[in-house]
Amino acid sequence: MHLFWEHGYEGASLLTLRQAMGDISSASFYAAFGSKEALYRETLTRYLAVHGGIVGALDDETLSPRSRLEQALIASVAVQTDPAHPKGCMMTLSAIVSSEAGAPTRALTHAEREITRQALQRCIAAGVTAGDLDPATDVAGLTMLYDGLVLGISIQARDGVPTETLRAGIGHAMAAWDAQGRQERESKLH
Repeated sequence: MHLFWEHGYEGASLLTLRQAMGDISSASFYAAFGSKEALYRETLTRYLAVHGGIVGALDDETLSPRSRLEQALIASVAVQTDPAHPKGCMMTLSAIVSSEAGAPTRALTHAEREITRQALQRCIAAGVTAGDLDPATDVAGLTMLYDGLVLGISIQARDGVPTETLRAGIGHAMAAWDAQGRQERESKLH
């Protein structure tokens, strides 16, 4: 998993993958996995099972929508800056840029990022429904703000931005949520 995470789908050569598996032969590799793409798909499934908790946090209805979002962002920073594995998000970084041959893996990671975007949108819509956010809140616009933050955290983590700085950014981003809620409260006062 770490090779794809660190080098991307195309950057992790078949030779490098085979060497990481004990210098197995190409025949053994193909017998075990079928193809590099099939291995990547298995790896991405494992990555999501182990490190993909942001969607679960966003859908946790035991918390307020604001708390769900903040906890998901904090968890995202924790995963993406953990020194036990490559920095950043494998789903964001491993297949964004690739040749035409990498189109299937780009489509796969795009679909997974879309799942996160939809979870963000559900969380923000829940904030509107719960009265935490102004009914006139631009849900799509706020979704793009927080999705951009999630994607940006991945790049910044890979670039070595300190965890504390990323967490501080979350605090500022949550001010956008608070501002939307404040507009609703202020309009009720007037």
